[in-house]
Amino acid sequence: MKPSVAYMTDPIYLLHDTGPWHPESPERLKAIERRVAPLRERLTTLSPIAVSEKLIASVHSLEHIETVRAHCESLEPIDADTICSAHSWEAALKAAGAGIVAVDALHQGTAHRVFCAVRPPGHHATIERSMGFCLFNNVAIAARYAQTKGFKKVAIVDFDVHHGNGTQDIFYDDGTVLYFSTHQSPAYPGTGSADERGVGEGLGATFNFPFPPGSGDSELVALYEERLAPILEEFSPDILLVSAGYDLHEADPLAQLEVTTEGVRRIVRAILKSSEIPKIFMLEGGYDTHALAECVAVTIEEMLQ
Repeated sequence: MKPSVAYMTDPIYLLHDTGPWHPESPERLKAIERRVAPLRERLTTLSPIAVSEKLIASVHSLEHIETVRAHCESLEPIDADTICSAHSWEAALKAAGAGIVAVDALHQGTAHRVFCAVRPPGHHATIERSMGFCLFNNVAIAARYAQTKGFKKVAIVDFDVHHGNGTQDIFYDDGTVLYFSTHQSPAYPGTGSADERGVGEGLGATFNFPFPPGSGDSELVALYEERLAPILEEFSPDILLVSAGYDLHEADPLAQLEVTTEGVRRIVRAILKSSEIPKIFMLEGGYDTHALAECVAVTIEEMLQ
């Protein structure tokens, strides 16, 4: 029997209160839970832990960690978009902790693929700064932890409509972590041009594919089906982490890409077929709750194939 597909979420994520009008709301996970419910009997259920501050410090500065803690204690927003509430610190620790548990499951062989339905998201959080709804960089923390477990070369694929500036920032000079991103440009946060390829030992390990507004299935699906596997084959990673942001969907209110639900399915299928290595999908964006839930469901359906 093949190792199972695992699914992870936690009630604490619903208590990260961003306010009544914020697009990154608890309703996102509630919609996902309703839609994924029929699939749960085919999934192994995992529970996240609260990540240690030592592991957070593997990618973030101590000053950054203390800034997030202080804002969570004072309930003061970090910026107009990045909100801290009474339970945000615990939610952020467990959002990053989901990646730790997922890596352990892959390392132990109890799962080969894991989907982490977490919030707050993470890919905009840089070494020194929380931004763009993100407190800690969940996928980056998981990548560093994976390296301590023997997954020495890590590939990160990011299909969120917004460029993962934080993930790129953290690994920009690191040749042991590949970063592959498709995103809308121009769009927040303004980074991710094709000529951003890394520096020093990381030169050539960053791959950015910006797309203009209005791009859809024909452009993005083709890139994943034609370009991803050769890039991964050359890099030869031991594990693949995915920043799964579903705001590339045509229904999303915060961006202007036109990828359909079937297009998302084909992108996920291309990622899964790109190599046989273990894979973790970590939820990032996606702000139309119906489209988000449908896209997570098709992702899990493909993971179960």
